[in-house]
Amino acid sequence: MTTGAQSPYPARPRRSRLRTLLPLGVAAWLVLEIWLLTLVAGATNGLVVFLILLAGIVLGSYVIKRAGRRAFKNLTETVQQRQGGGPLTPGARPDSEGNGLTMLGGLLIVLPGLVSDALGLLLLVPPVQRAVSRYVERTFERKLREAAAQSPLGDAFTRARMRHPDGKVVQGEVIKDEPGSTPEGPRPPLAK
Repeated sequence: MTTGAQSPYPARPRRSRLRTLLPLGVAAWLVLEIWLLTLVAGATNGLVVFLILLAGIVLGSYVIKRAGRRAFKNLTETVQQRQGGGPLTPGARPDSEGNGLTMLGGLLIVLPGLVSDALGLLLLVPPVQRAVSRYVERTFERKLREAAAQSPLGDAFTRARMRHPDGKVVQGEVIKDEPGSTPEGPRPPLAK
């Protein structure tokens, strides 16, 4: 007989689809990489596989180092402009776009395997970088809007992220009208 009492064990939250499929995807990726390397080794020999893996490490390290230097150079230029009192140029520099994706491509090339090398080389192509960057930005904005809608703060996240291209600050005053309160008279102007 049930009395309607709750179970002493709390219900576990449902596991997300990503947490369920990610380990399976990583395992399938590893099996595919090993299978492809054994196919290449069977078609040629172990020395060719070793040279392919070594070339991937060298090329990936070079790509990561180059992207890191470019990002550091852009950072130092921005800091120097800021300290010198010069105007900060709005917008991204054309050579600074995709540093993160370039580093990710280099990391994928460094990882042993042919599929990761192909994905890493694909991320080094500028049109692919732009497409992936736009996709990631749209996804991030959508997730941020969803989080703001579910948040108890309402749309404060959206209001905080509003873009003001000219950077001007509009000064204002908050006037609170409560029932039963009398106005104090005319207020002085905010700016003269």
